[in-house]
Amino acid sequence: MNREPIIFHIDVNSAFLSWTALARLKSGDPVDLRQIPSIIGGSPSDRHGVVFAKSIPAKSYGIVTGEPVVNALRKCPHLVIVPPDRHLYQQKSDSLMEYLSSISPDIEQASIDECYMDFTPISSHYPSPERAAALFKDSIFENFGFTVNVGISNRKVLAKMASDFKKPNLVHTLYSWEIKEKMWPLPVSSLFMCGHSSVEALKNLGILTIGDLACTDLSVLEANLKSHGHMLWNYANGIDPSGVFAEPAKAKGIGNSTTLTKDVSDRQNACRTLLALSESVGRRLRESGQLAGQVCTEIKYASFQSVSHQAALVPASASDDVIYHKACELFDELWNGEPIRLLGVRTSKLSRQEEPVQLSLFDFADLSPLTSPREEAGSFDSSASSFSKPGKQPASSFSPASLPSNGKKVTPLVSSEKQKKLDAALDSIRSRFGRNAVTRGSLLTSPESKENKASIKKPSE
Repeated sequence: MNREPIIFHIDVNSAFLSWTALARLKSGDPVDLRQIPSIIGGSPSDRHGVVFAKSIPAKSYGIVTGEPVVNALRKCPHLVIVPPDRHLYQQKSDSLMEYLSSISPDIEQASIDECYMDFTPISSHYPSPERAAALFKDSIFENFGFTVNVGISNRKVLAKMASDFKKPNLVHTLYSWEIKEKMWPLPVSSLFMCGHSSVEALKNLGILTIGDLACTDLSVLEANLKSHGHMLWNYANGIDPSGVFAEPAKAKGIGNSTTLTKDVSDRQNACRTLLALSESVGRRLRESGQLAGQVCTEIKYASFQSVSHQAALVPASASDDVIYHKACELFDELWNGEPIRLLGVRTSKLSRQEEPVQLSLFDFADLSPLTSPREEAGSFDSSASSFSKPGKQPASSFSPASLPSNGKKVTPLVSSEKQKKLDAALDSIRSRFGRNAVTRGSLLTSPESKENKASIKKPSE
């Protein structure tokens, strides 16, 4: 008989500020940043001048994570501002993850300061999940000097929600049978993945609490927030079939990410970036003679919150187009409309190209000519600015998979010989003249252009 999983979500309390405070105390600073109104943030004159983390005393002034530093200073003129130290944070994060991995190998790192743990395999070693979580929490403080919150549930999303309950240094449960009591009374803004744009859209529908959202007709949410509305409805009802994905598998993949020169708030530019990343990943797969069986899209927001989602590729592929289509589909499921600082595309579950591939009937379902995603990425409707709000996608605008007249998604033909030849030709040009010798026309043309070109640059002398 299958038993319900037990999942922990472990989240460092005010990670950046706590880690900075500990480092300063160790170096002789007599002031503990955690005990005074303080924040970790960029310069007010810098474009990244936002609050990354705040102390509890700073919170009492109404300062919130993600707001501009200049706003925080208006609320508290004597606020202490310390710039971020990403090298320090990575060191602290690595130490914590290594420690937790010694307790359980089933650790999925969600961001630099949080992770999921599958407690199920080791549950017999402890009197109860609550006792174990308290033990882990206390041992982290004893060993590292900072506190964590631990959320416990039988669903990942609920464990995440539980860890966000009252802080700091606490353990909370939110099992699926507790959601009506503990989660439904909360405002929709408290729901995981429900960003500002989604909150405003839901308010316009009269949806104010998570319970309101959970009891709303799903068709209404899909009509207004598309697939993101469906995901929020699932989360509000405690529906999350995903398991803990242990991170060692991440190292077995090929991926690429980029920090954007400026925060992106529209789908058009986000998808163009995903195209460039997909081309890079596809080329590296082909160079190594491998096919990818899974694609993951990563988003890091301007607030430094990171989210990711993965999906299978059946059959496995090294095609730029296939990777790109899947990356965009995942992006649509993930993006909450907030400004984006970083985008990443990662592939995993790799196999050798010469290995036999099991094809699906769907690979032969539609042999009609398909619109290239390179054409699509350069063919945005002039109203593309409406993408700044989820659910405002015009029918004529870009879609990661073309929509024929019957409304059914067209999936690119994975085994297309034409696509293989195109990828091979571009790889050959790049091999001869350099990796930057060819630029997809979609990245050069205006949003209104539907031309699909490749521009060949002269190699540098």
